[in-house]
Amino acid sequence: MYICSCNGLTDYDVQAAVEAGATRPREVYAARKCRAQCGNCVKGVSCLLREALKARQSQSVMLAAADVSHHEATRAVA
Repeated sequence: MYICSCNGLTDYDVQAAVEAGATRPREVYAARKCRAQCGNCVKGVSCLLREALKARQSQSVMLAAADVSHHEATRAVA
């Protein structure tokens, strides 16, 4: 879905920017080599950015917990 019609910025662009390390709206725009022009999209970009960062953090926590469980299971077998 388009978030910014001025720059053609989509929700996929926001996700890709987060995967590339973006943590702020300006970094999302910079990843697409654009900037907020009229400003109507900033709230939407910020919201999607927040959601993507939360999802990434949750995934990291789950992976860390799975890694700990794997190590504990490996020790129990040994």
